[in-house]
Amino acid sequence: MKTIHLEISGKVQGVFFRSSAKEIAELYEISGWIRNTCDDKVEVLITGREEDVQKFIEWCNEGPDKAKVEHVAIANAELQTFNRFEVIR
Repeated sequence: MKTIHLEISGKVQGVFFRSSAKEIAELYEISGWIRNTCDDKVEVLITGREEDVQKFIEWCNEGPDKAKVEHVAIANAELQTFNRFEVIR
């Protein structure tokens, strides 16, 4: 299991990024959270199997149809356990 922190920049707010990411996280059995930041980015903290985390990161580099992802900053984080993946409002 691996925990990763992501900060995604570009046109990522107002394009259903968080709700789409929740669907992808559930598909790959990833837990954690996602939220918008005050500087128009999306922040994510996830835990899952390494191969599934990698697939989620690959999706984040594209995002949903209306998104225009410019950069995904990836940082390893201390292993954490979550019950589910949730969108923080």
